[in-house]
Amino acid sequence: MAAILIVDDEDVVRDVLYDLFSEDHMCHAAATAEQALAYLGEQSYDVVLTDISMPGLSGVELLGYLRQERPDTPVIVISGIGDREHAEGLMRLGAFDFILKPFTLESVERSVARALEQSRARKAGR
Repeated sequence: MAAILIVDDEDVVRDVLYDLFSEDHMCHAAATAEQALAYLGEQSYDVVLTDISMPGLSGVELLGYLRQERPDTPVIVISGIGDREHAEGLMRLGAFDFILKPFTLESVERSVARALEQSRARKAGR
């Protein structure tokens, strides 16, 4: 069972993603990046899904924290901003994947499955 952290200020998005993964994985859901940082202070996660645009700290700032403090944790970025430059910039900052809103549940499941494979491979290689 993997540990997944879902970070999105939209209740509907957060709840849908939580429902999608919580049956098979241990999930925490945070409405803000600050709340996510509190969770990250208590435990590590196999994958983090985060929105970019949130009140307070942004998903970009959360991504930066994770790349610095938890470099092995794959971060999947979810955003309503769909231009190519934006997506490429996030990938250069270390995002594992970029998913555009509105998204399909299948696309999120595929991305999380790939991130979990990478996470398991890294742990096995240690």
